[in-house]
Amino acid sequence: MSPSAALASTDARVLAGIPAINCTFYWRVRFLVGDPAALIELPVDGRTESLFILRDIEMERARRHARADQVHCPADFAPEGGLSGDRETATAQAVAECLRRRGVRRAIADRTLPLLFAHEMQKAGIAVECDPEWGVLQRRCKDEQEIQWLQESQQATEAAMQMACETVCRAQARTDGVLLVDGQPLTSERLRAAVDVFLLQRGYTNPTSIIAGGPQGADCHDLGSGELRTEQPVIIDVFPRNRTTLYYGDCTRTAVHGQVSDELRRMHAAVVAAKAAAIAVCRAGVTGEAVHEATKTAITAQGYAVGLPGPAAPDTYCAITHGTGHGIGLDVHEPPLLDHGGPELVMGDAVTVEPGLYCKAIGGVRVEDMVIVTRDGCRNLNRLPEGLQWR
Repeated sequence: MSPSAALASTDARVLAGIPAINCTFYWRVRFLVGDPAALIELPVDGRTESLFILRDIEMERARRHARADQVHCPADFAPEGGLSGDRETATAQAVAECLRRRGVRRAIADRTLPLLFAHEMQKAGIAVECDPEWGVLQRRCKDEQEIQWLQESQQATEAAMQMACETVCRAQARTDGVLLVDGQPLTSERLRAAVDVFLLQRGYTNPTSIIAGGPQGADCHDLGSGELRTEQPVIIDVFPRNRTTLYYGDCTRTAVHGQVSDELRRMHAAVVAAKAAAIAVCRAGVTGEAVHEATKTAITAQGYAVGLPGPAAPDTYCAITHGTGHGIGLDVHEPPLLDHGGPELVMGDAVTVEPGLYCKAIGGVRVEDMVIVTRDGCRNLNRLPEGLQWR
């Protein structure tokens, strides 16, 4: 069933879970609460009416701020046998009872519906169907407010990135190559903590940043650990979330302290060229797969491979081992994918473009920007330099 299709008289749409965790639920109601809740959409006199069911102490706040026509608590829909003492079960029971009273025979849910809610609805004789596309396209098409929030998050991300890259490149090098800041070794953990504090002071939470130096960077998602060293690439991938808007930023740069080898420069140039090639074809109507194909073409044109190394591959094997990018918004990873099978892009898609090259003998190089898809191209939200050395 299409997300925009009219509901039959005995149908309802149901979203449920915890809005603070379930991003589709939060996106629909724009109300942050950390307890189980549910939203029911029902056909009433040719229009759709929405009922928000949540904990009683949250009702007044929800009436002021939530995007819902009515606000209720589970006690408003207690079944004949009463509500469970478990809060999530009680909410699921209330949803089932509300639907039963309204004569609903079929509940249409999105891909995030907790099984407990389906269980209680089915116990009440209500058929439950999943519409896996409900909410997906709507969340992908960012409006101007969402784009502004993404821009703000990306600006903070870039500020943290610049600080981190400059810290690497302005460090002192010990005789054994270990980088020093204020006389102490600069480790992945120490720099990660500095990034966390920098962002916390600006109103952002920060999941564990990737700060992977040397051979650790050959694994694209190795978080990195231990001492950072001169003349080795350091992949820095930062993706913080604004504590107020809840929208993410996401940016990657690669920094090198000291001399940069010819091969590392060649890898970096190929990655930057691949990013440019991907951005050049990124527009509404083009598929995510086509964007990734542009990346692969640019990478292989420079003599590098595509795909994970085989068991007999030498340490000098150098390839892009992942897709070109992903959607971003309330989740750091959300549809669409810029990869094999990636769907047609639409206006308002916010996506990352992040090609990389990875080699066990050297480490990794990745450069990542965030762009907004438009009718004729895309708008790049990044302004940060792409180079390896930050003075």
